[in-house]
Amino acid sequence: MSTNRPFLVFSGTNSRYLAEKICLSLECPLGQMNIERFADGEFSVSYEESIRGRDVFLVQSTCPSSDNLLELLLMMDAAKRASAHSIIAVIPYFGWARQDRKDKPRVSIGAKLIADLLSVAGLNRLITMDLHADQIQGFFNVPVDHLYASTVFLPFIKSAFPPANLVMATPDVGGSKRASSYSKYLEIPMVICHKSRSKANEVSDMKIIGDVTDKDVLLIDDIVDTAGTITKAAGLMMQSGANSVRALASHAVMSDPASLRVDQSALSEILFTDSIPYTKKSEKVTILSVADMFAESIRRVCRNESISSLYTM
Repeated sequence: MSTNRPFLVFSGTNSRYLAEKICLSLECPLGQMNIERFADGEFSVSYEESIRGRDVFLVQSTCPSSDNLLELLLMMDAAKRASAHSIIAVIPYFGWARQDRKDKPRVSIGAKLIADLLSVAGLNRLITMDLHADQIQGFFNVPVDHLYASTVFLPFIKSAFPPANLVMATPDVGGSKRASSYSKYLEIPMVICHKSRSKANEVSDMKIIGDVTDKDVLLIDDIVDTAGTITKAAGLMMQSGANSVRALASHAVMSDPASLRVDQSALSEILFTDSIPYTKKSEKVTILSVADMFAESIRRVCRNESISSLYTM
């Protein structure tokens, strides 16, 4: 691949599967790195080839456990000390993004803290996808390329589902902007689920705003964690007269018992990207890869080209 400056792509432990697909799309080898782990749980990072003067792309989602974040921080620090020209973090899933504001007294703003940690470690640029809140981009003082899973979801929807009977839905009011964008692009109606929580990860009440009678519903969200909200929304849609309910979500956090809930739910199918490795088994889960999208972003960053045309919406 011809670029303006030599570059290398490296990966943390948990995102290697995605980094390999990105490198396959870029037609370049994955950089050699050694992550040595000690008996007490501590680990160290070392590059096994010279990165002096190179643009270094580090692929690592910061999903739980926190080892993934710490690996990335150590990778960045090692790259800075090895005289890399620039350090670009490719974080398909930006963890702690749900802690983006003070929603009650005496709480941390985790997303801002992570942004500060990455900056101190040597971050020169961030490439990420479907942040839980767009304003997190403002937590960084370096360029942020914010990609969207719609780039892979929309072509799949248009090829797999006839639009005549489709309706776009969101499992909560907070996702209405995302659902509205899909609705306008696909030229289909939209409905909203209004939910209230008694505590984190537990929905106490939910109501539908709109009509789903005899419709094929597409529920859209950015993260599915315990799957409580999205499965409850799917059941409510079917009770309200929907023909079928499918879901799309950018990041498959899928904490237990999420897979069991999905299997036992009214959902016909749930689509995820491979921003996070999904290791559980569910016949209802379909994974679409974002490797080509990230590879094209890396290609354009190296060539100093605009990436705005990559945004489907």
